Amino acid sequence: MYQLGSEVWFPPSEAFREDGLVAIGGDLSPDRLLLAYERGIFPWSAPEDPLLWWCPDPRAMMKPESVKVSKSMRAVLNKGTFSCTMDQDFNGVILGCSQRDDEGTWITDDFIQAYVVLHEMGFAHSVEAWDAEGNLAGGLYGVSLGSMFFGESMFTRQSNASKAAFIQLAGHLASAKFDWIDCQIMNPHLATLGAEHRTRSFFLSALESAMTQDTVRGPWSFNTDG
Repeated sequence: MYQLGSEVWFPPSEAFREDGLVAIGGDLSPDRLLLAYERGIFPWSAPEDPLLWWCPDPRAMMKPESVKVSKSMRAVLNKGTFSCTMDQDFNGVILGCSQRDDEGTWITDDFIQAYVVLHEMGFAHSVEAWDAEGNLAGGLYGVSLGSMFFGESMFTRQSNASKAAFIQLAGHLASAKFDWIDCQIMNPHLATLGAEHRTRSFFLSALESAMTQDTVRGPWSFNTDG
């Protein structure tokens, strides 16, 4: 197991473990986080554990233009149930993602502070879904480098809010010619939206290609009702 210290580095992909664990320790400095994403690695650990870095195999990912919109979800979008914005309340979104009393969360204060810094630097972005009364009903956040968006977490306070945010994000990324959305680890929610398992080698090859494209730093924007 690779133990990280103060030097900003990660082991080569050939050394990544079969269970996806890459290294342990280090910090959440902007330089280390950006290097991690460039290498296909992300931090994820329980609050009581040391900082863990992962590159799972298989990897959940999808083409932005391949997002699936069910008939019921299409009806929600057509009704204009939610108004979606980008980078209007990053703090509110990441706090919403961290407040999961029923599930627990890895998004501690250290994580929040680290990704707020990335947001201020123009690398981390949020999508907000607002209800008709102007309440934050759900959303998601992630990191953008090259032509890949690395999804980190999403939350919902009202049914379908996070799905609306994700669908609007996918449309935005497709229009901006992004190649991939990295969904990291598959779950039923992501599967319904079109995420698929790919091998780690496929993901790392796609990532290498995506990193040859220019990074469009924030803030991003769109404002659409459904």
